Amino acid sequence: MNDTLVNNPLLADWDTPYGLPPFDKVQPALFAPAFAQALPAHLAELDAIASSGETPDFDNTIAAFDRSGRLVSRLSLLFENLTSSETSPALQAVELELAPTLAGHRNAIYLHDKLFARIDVLHARRDALDLQPEQLRLLERIHLDFVRAGAKLPEAAKARYGQLMERMAELEARFAQNVLADEAAFALPLREKADFAGLPDYLVAAARNAAAQRGLPEGSHIITLSPSLAEPFLSFSSRRDLREALWRARVSRGAHPGEHDNRPIASELVSLRQEQARLHGYPSFAHYQLADRMAGTPDAVSALLEKVWEPAKAKAAVDREALTEMAKSLGEPVPIAAWDWRYLAEKVRQQRFSLDDAELKPYFRLENMIAAMFDCATRLFGIRFEERHSVPLHHPDARLWEVHDAAGKLIGLFIGDNFARPSKRSGAWMHVFRNQSGHGGGTLPIVINNNNFAKAQPTLLSFEDVRTLFHEFGHGLHGLLSLVNYERLSGTQVLQDFVELPSQLFEHWAQEEAVLQRFATHVTTGEPMPAALRERLKRARRFNQAWETVMYTGPALIDMALHSLPHGTQVDIAAFETEQQRILGIPEDIGQRHYLSHFQHLFGGPYYAAGYYVYMWAEVLDADGYDAFLEAGDPFHEETAKRLLRHVYSAGNTQDPTLAYRAFRGRDPRVEPMLAKRGLIAAPAH
Repeated sequence: MNDTLVNNPLLADWDTPYGLPPFDKVQPALFAPAFAQALPAHLAELDAIASSGETPDFDNTIAAFDRSGRLVSRLSLLFENLTSSETSPALQAVELELAPTLAGHRNAIYLHDKLFARIDVLHARRDALDLQPEQLRLLERIHLDFVRAGAKLPEAAKARYGQLMERMAELEARFAQNVLADEAAFALPLREKADFAGLPDYLVAAARNAAAQRGLPEGSHIITLSPSLAEPFLSFSSRRDLREALWRARVSRGAHPGEHDNRPIASELVSLRQEQARLHGYPSFAHYQLADRMAGTPDAVSALLEKVWEPAKAKAAVDREALTEMAKSLGEPVPIAAWDWRYLAEKVRQQRFSLDDAELKPYFRLENMIAAMFDCATRLFGIRFEERHSVPLHHPDARLWEVHDAAGKLIGLFIGDNFARPSKRSGAWMHVFRNQSGHGGGTLPIVINNNNFAKAQPTLLSFEDVRTLFHEFGHGLHGLLSLVNYERLSGTQVLQDFVELPSQLFEHWAQEEAVLQRFATHVTTGEPMPAALRERLKRARRFNQAWETVMYTGPALIDMALHSLPHGTQVDIAAFETEQQRILGIPEDIGQRHYLSHFQHLFGGPYYAAGYYVYMWAEVLDADGYDAFLEAGDPFHEETAKRLLRHVYSAGNTQDPTLAYRAFRGRDPRVEPMLAKRGLIAAPAH
């Protein structure tokens, strides 16, 4: 027998601290043979459930299905985390090789006729089964998973459906790899003294570290496409030509002719998704996706986005006048361009609020902000974090904490991986190495947060970075605090437009006065941020929000338009985007947060396709939800926090999210707090 199979540490029991993956033994070549054994073993488990001579009941069919596939689950989660957090050419080759195989395995599960027959029988009789609420929810969700994966399609359609899923998985993996390739290939060198004009010291240090990470000679400085480098450079560099070069490199990711061109990949994905929706009987992919979301229909999404689109553009027009005047005073060209907006907005912010990001950053040391987010979680939910060292992880930058409840019981593990590197995709995200569940007496969740901060000594964050840190930790808490019996319902496995509520809600504590007083201390002197500076930060929060809103809402509207196209509509991605920009009137001097050629939310996987709107949908919930604490007069109000924990952070998908939110808030959400948060209406007094 092949030695790789016999000695494969991925298949052995993981005799490691906390059952973590054996990171020090993982090699790309081990994954294919490991899956080659694990996938058939999982199907054998499902065959046994399907072929049971016992009458179908909840335990022998639904609970058994939820318990199945433990080996595949742990392998898949490890593989997914490594391909996004610490990849390599060898691992990328394995990722492309396995993408259709793993999609084919999912098809084999959800198109398993005999297994679905047992589930379908139980679903039809669900009201007579005397199930507990969580059991009923699990039955309904699993049944819906099968239906949405094609279980009720005619046999010929099932075969085609399987082909679609495998091809889409391959394309999505290739799309993400192409974006990473463009990001890893780009570097804006800073060589002459003039290239550093306007840059604060912390950014110069981060640029030097970025060059060192790429193995460049000592003393080199580069700006990469990582947001933690690119965005401050666009805000501070007085070299307009360099700002333009960087901006153009960012927006053109995935749009270069050749092997990394994502435009034909995105076009094919759109066509395949149209066919997927047609097989299910929906008029468009957007209708198919939204059928299992809180919004329900494309019209509901449009109604929300339209509440902010024109008001945001109108407010941005007012802001543009101020930026244009600033450009004239600085001798900058007018009309202004997209690579000027951040720079000029920073100048106006300094003038209007006496607030300079370079003045703020020394108060936002990464270590302090990690301590702040942990402290907020402790005050809200009673949990505590203890760092553990000398435990092998996937990269030396990653850190591990034990998470304990108020009684001292270990309830989870938290991994923080906060720094950008060429082997890591851009952006910020949360994932798990193990989900919480009640299986086998209870499984300990292992949650990881990924950020892409520019590494330096010390690492200083912008306030936007701080919000990102808190945002991802909100997702992390959703996974860590999960307290459900069945894995399919645990943690973040909720409807897509509800999953952003715990993350966006937690951002609010990053800007709480009490949190800033305690943790925003100067990196050199240790002195707390002065009250006057905190007040200026507070007053400036709504500044430039119209720009932020246009940058976000434009791509959300384009996403909905693209995925609302009926079956058979051929799409030239670049031409479609240009036409939508014209129809929507997206201001050229603002542009978009994401362009289709690198829009990984849409094309790096299926989950946010026809779903980029979910951040704003959840923002309605988070702004209204945080008002519950303001109304109680205490950002850490005990009873409000208990309701939040019970109905949101620990409940997983055990309840319909509309009912869950209503149970927390006591009513349905109101949109006005979100509009006030974005500066589109006056903020209410509390």
